[in-house]
Amino acid sequence: MSSRNLPHTKPSTTADRRPANANFTSSSRPRVASGEENDRRGSTTTSHNRKQSASMATSGERRIEKREVRERETEVRRTRSPLKHSSESRVNARSRAEKQARDVERPSRSATSRKSTPEPVQTPWDPMASLIPHTSAPLATRISIPPLASTAPASLQPPPLAQLSLEAQEKAVLEDLLFVFMGFEGQYIRFSDTYNPHEEKERLVGPQFRILPGLDPSLRDLTKSMLKMATHYIAVDSCVEVLSKQEYGSVNHALCAAVRRLLKDYLTLVAQLEHQLLTNDSFTLHVLNLHTKQTGHMLFQLYTTGIELLKANGILEDEKDDEDSADDDSNDFENILESLREGGNTNQKACKGGSVLALITKRLSSMCGDPAARTLLTTLLREASRPYMAMLNEWLHHGGIKDPHSEFLIKEQKSIKRERLDQDYTDEYWDKRYTIRDALVPPQLEAVKDKVLLAGKYLNVVRECGGVDVSKIVQDAPTSFDDPHFLDNVSSSYAYANSSLLNLLLTTHQLPARLRSLKHYFFLDRSDFFTYFLEMGELELKKPAKHVNVGKLQSLLDLATRHSGSVAVEDPYKEDIKVQINDSSLTNWLMKIVNVQGLDQDAVATLSTYTPANTAPITDDTNITGFQALVFDYAMPFPLSLVVGRVTLTRYQVLFRYLLSLKHLETDLAKCWGEQGKNAAWKHRSKNPRIELWKRRAWTLRARMLVFVQQLIYYCTSEVIEPNWTSLMSRLNEEGKEGSKGKSKAAGEDDGSPQVKRTVDELMQDHVDFLATCLKECMLTNSKLLRINNKIMSTCSMFASFNYSLSKYLITGDPDLVAQLNATYASPNPSATTKSSTQPPSRPGASSSHRPTTQFVYDPQRVDKMFDMLAKYEENFTRHLKILLDTLNYLAATETVVFLSLCARLTSAGEGLSGFQAPMGMEGIA
Repeated sequence: MSSRNLPHTKPSTTADRRPANANFTSSSRPRVASGEENDRRGSTTTSHNRKQSASMATSGERRIEKREVRERETEVRRTRSPLKHSSESRVNARSRAEKQARDVERPSRSATSRKSTPEPVQTPWDPMASLIPHTSAPLATRISIPPLASTAPASLQPPPLAQLSLEAQEKAVLEDLLFVFMGFEGQYIRFSDTYNPHEEKERLVGPQFRILPGLDPSLRDLTKSMLKMATHYIAVDSCVEVLSKQEYGSVNHALCAAVRRLLKDYLTLVAQLEHQLLTNDSFTLHVLNLHTKQTGHMLFQLYTTGIELLKANGILEDEKDDEDSADDDSNDFENILESLREGGNTNQKACKGGSVLALITKRLSSMCGDPAARTLLTTLLREASRPYMAMLNEWLHHGGIKDPHSEFLIKEQKSIKRERLDQDYTDEYWDKRYTIRDALVPPQLEAVKDKVLLAGKYLNVVRECGGVDVSKIVQDAPTSFDDPHFLDNVSSSYAYANSSLLNLLLTTHQLPARLRSLKHYFFLDRSDFFTYFLEMGELELKKPAKHVNVGKLQSLLDLATRHSGSVAVEDPYKEDIKVQINDSSLTNWLMKIVNVQGLDQDAVATLSTYTPANTAPITDDTNITGFQALVFDYAMPFPLSLVVGRVTLTRYQVLFRYLLSLKHLETDLAKCWGEQGKNAAWKHRSKNPRIELWKRRAWTLRARMLVFVQQLIYYCTSEVIEPNWTSLMSRLNEEGKEGSKGKSKAAGEDDGSPQVKRTVDELMQDHVDFLATCLKECMLTNSKLLRINNKIMSTCSMFASFNYSLSKYLITGDPDLVAQLNATYASPNPSATTKSSTQPPSRPGASSSHRPTTQFVYDPQRVDKMFDMLAKYEENFTRHLKILLDTLNYLAATETVVFLSLCARLTSAGEGLSGFQAPMGMEGIA
């Protein structure tokens, strides 16, 4: 408990208070009775008048003596030094004991007269000091506030200044100033009438003082100039109490500790000034003013800094900030929720951590012309930055955050855990688990804040994999911003963390081998296993998607990848590939992504170049087959899941489903070619020239469709995926070499600062750019191209499925073929050769021994119907292909030139029909 809080609030015990209270009450009658007994024993007999006059004289003397004692005690209490509390307490106790002894020994002349004229009862003014409730502020003052001097009784008021000489006035003001410098009222210098010390905001602003009238003008002016220092001291002391509370963070706590040390030196100066006052007769008000000049300037700087901190924290009103941020902060729900989640209050104005350091730094730059203020603020900045630097070193060297008050520039969301990476479609763990609080970045770290973030993120991943010894104490780490090795510490930590994570990903966890495995399964590289898998699972994949047995498909995939003749048997990661069935078709899935539906918008922005499009589904997904819904999934372990997260894997799946749809369509068209090559209806040479023309047009259309699909497959695999893949792997190999060199330099093999040419984020960005380029050049990120492609491929798929019905129509349209087939099946024992050469059309999967139950009937109008149906397919295919080529030519001129090669390849599919003119417009496309 500091002695500066006790000049007028000295705790009094019952023993100390009882004698003092006896002077102001009428409880001394027992002592008066004993005095009358002694008078009766030792006095002679006198007349009644003489006794009465003597008794009245004695009572008057006692009243005068009591008043003198009270005035003497008041003077002692007013002028005693707060630094001599214990010695004066003993003096006061001794004087009270002597007074009580005199009261007992003094004879009372007339008890009867005293009983007839009792003294009025006065309420004693006895202020008590008490402890206030405990607060979270360390070393906070816990003594109650002294009562105001205006509440003291009139008997304790000092004589007016006008009645004192000039020397007495100066001495009285000097004594008062020493009290006022420590935050207490004096006899003639008191708080203004509007000041209420019980109001926290008034204490933080600081009180105004008033001097009782009658002081000499020269002394008044000099006194007023020094009273500002007392105002600043009280405000700074109150500010320290407030900002020392727990919720204002460790940086504010460190700053308050530094200010307390300065205030302690200030109180030491007051004690030295009091010593001069008591021992030096030449100590004047002017000398006191000279001694307090520098200290007053220091307190002024502390006061202005404290006021800015209080306004920044919203404790004191700042009208300008309120007007500027009223609209911006009213809807800042994210900060409110984050504050509630962290257990803090919802006060949006909070100045702690890096904001405090930024405020001091700003004041330091504005005070560059004041050497004393610059020295003071430099000291405050150095002391306040120590806990911040401790958090920074922990983050840079161990990858951990010890920030209980949320004041560090890096914010950690502990709710985002790495176990959720396999379901995370927004890359939250890498992008949102650790983020920068821009408002808490001190100016010293503004230029390197990205390095600070990445260094800790990289090291945190390495630490979770057991690559960092968190118990190791960092040696020679800078402890303040003015350390000359401060920036070198950030750069070296960043280089070491980057090289460590690169080595962990590329060497320890074999990232290139993992990416080759992904290419093998998702891009159908060396896809002999996949062809084998489709052949075995054809019956299951022809079913509707909701009826497909995923477990059976997974077993077939495991069998295909473990087959001794497959190239996949050598893949060490074949256990990580899984089969999934999606509930939507590829086109609708991509349109959802393009229209920013169902995925996080930030993730979609990097996934595709989206353009406005209708939100209605393009195809009906209720009856999609297993071929249209099949997709692979891949289990990627940590920390590789940071590079190949759920969003990245989704890009792989999109490309896989597109390639699968092209492969499946190519297979169907190839089966059509086989059907047309071995079926009697197609091999028979008809006498009707129109039927032969129809066959040639059907063969041509099927060939054009097959050419279109094959050229598209070749373009996507050989001209898009393979070149970009080769470029990505070359960069990965270079990064692996540079990462090893950077790690060796960071370990201390090179005296210079390690230079980082490639970072883990650049590696991850290269991988994302590779996939984004493949998606864009494969026409999967443009809504118009998606619609045109879907219509062309739907036309091809319907033509391949309708090919079997066309064979039946072809038979009924040729009378010779009808008669031949009817005669063949009417014969009881047809030869094997005849059966083989005249086998009727059948659906895929039908038994070869199946015999038709009805006879074929010739329809003379069948040929016209066949031409009409074929013309519809030709028109749809040709028209949409022409629209696709026009669109690709336009995009090649405006976006990417790679579409020119695709246009050249697909031009051959647009040729083949003489006499058929395709429409040139873009109508038909929504």
